[in-house]
Amino acid sequence: MAGQKRVLFVCVENSNRSQMAEAFARLHGGAGVEASSAGSRPSGRVNPRAVEFMKEVGYDLTTHTSKSLADFNGQNIDVAVTMGCGDECPHVRAGRREEWQIPDPKEMPPERYREVRDLIERKVKDLLASL
Repeated sequence: MAGQKRVLFVCVENSNRSQMAEAFARLHGGAGVEASSAGSRPSGRVNPRAVEFMKEVGYDLTTHTSKSLADFNGQNIDVAVTMGCGDECPHVRAGRREEWQIPDPKEMPPERYREVRDLIERKVKDLLASL
């Protein structure tokens, strides 16, 4: 990676998928990646289930907050990733945009939630390898 890359993960509430993606990018991206997440209609909190299931893989999501996509308007982002929720980031200048079709695990049973978490981790690792 040449220089630090800014990556933004977006979903509606910024409470599950995008939070986990940000966490995995921080875990696996090291100093070469500045990872953030945001929501078009942020819930104002990180889902306690996301906190629980990320704790299983050694990451403390209690340090995260639910943020608004508006906080990133006009900022230059290297990669903006939407998480399969139909969100767009028209006011975020991104060198590259990706849409990941990832189901919202909010109401899923624990095993399915873990499957979504693990899918997000794989996709984040693939993204980081492409930077």
